[in-house]
Amino acid sequence: MYTYKYPRPALTVDALVYVKENNLVWVLLIQRGQEPFKEKWALPGGFVDMDELLETACKRELLEETGLKVDRMKQFKTFDAVDRDPRHRTISVVFSVELSEKEKVTGGDDAARAAWFSLDDLPEMAFDHQKILSEFFKLERT
Repeated sequence: MYTYKYPRPALTVDALVYVKENNLVWVLLIQRGQEPFKEKWALPGGFVDMDELLETACKRELLEETGLKVDRMKQFKTFDAVDRDPRHRTISVVFSVELSEKEKVTGGDDAARAAWFSLDDLPEMAFDHQKILSEFFKLERT
């Protein structure tokens, strides 16, 4: 094990899961069960374990927090604003997957709830997740 004298950022992953249905886009969100941003809504996600690949971590977090299992995800973008997490310096790699229909989800692990929301009627979001959604769907629509 290495010990470094310089601080390093934490690495997380976030899952952007969506469904296009009847001219609406639905996104899967979790309600945070703990601080920071307790009770606010966020993309499913969390910290990467030392022994896992990024996509594997994202699929694990998605399953733990929503009960949803997916086979593959596509890497979208890395978000690295210095102040994106009030706890410490955190960098997140966002993965996306489009499903053919909304599947049943339930909150688990540190997520109080999981639910589908219309992109046109989103709740108050945690972290920079509103920005992530805006950037992703702006690109999708161009």
